[in-house]
Amino acid sequence: MNLNKLMLAGNLTRDPDIRYTPKGTAVCEIGLAINDKRGEEQETTFVDITFWGDTAENVGKFFSKGDPIYVEGRLRMDQWEDKQTGQKRSKLKITAWNFQFLKPKGDRPQQPAASKSVAAKGMGVKAGPMPATTDHVANATEDDDDIPF
Repeated sequence: MNLNKLMLAGNLTRDPDIRYTPKGTAVCEIGLAINDKRGEEQETTFVDITFWGDTAENVGKFFSKGDPIYVEGRLRMDQWEDKQTGQKRSKLKITAWNFQFLKPKGDRPQQPAASKSVAAKGMGVKAGPMPATTDHVANATEDDDDIPF
């Protein structure tokens, strides 16, 4: 049996980057900083995360640099050949299928600057209400119907 599931909580390192495929599917990329403090030492891990479809639009609409977020997803290996050197390269990335707000609802912007392109396309939030606190993170479960693959 194999298992490829990640649960991460951290802060966005930059504003979400939303693009659309030629067929109109939303793709949102974020950088996430995850702090691990043990005693007086702190280690920060930086990861790249990609969201697709409605989830991508919602992340782009409601989050901005510095915001805390909880993410569920899977690891994937990107491989390519460097055009200048011809060397094979690879990088672990995360494809996410779910997120939760970690910021209380009253502290979230109504429509951050990063969401203007989404709003201009007339695409609103299609998902149901998200939890407003971290109380739900410990009890988060996965519904296989939500996995985009």
